[in-house]
Amino acid sequence: MFSKGQLIFALVFFIGFVIAMIWAFRKDKKVNKVFFKGSYKILLFSVFVFFALFAVVKLKHLFFP
Repeated sequence: MFSKGQLIFALVFFIGFVIAMIWAFRKDKKVNKVFFKGSYKILLFSVFVFFALFAVVKLKHLFFP
């Protein structure tokens, strides 16, 4: 399936990627509070719209098979 070298590379790459993402997030944490204040409202609205569309499709299939 995968050679030992490929698995080692994937593990090292994954660990390096996670470390880089943590470092970048901590570096931008203060700036994100300024520029993205209130963005959770957009996320909540998007989730609400998704579930509303899901409910409409399920109800449509329930009443009009």
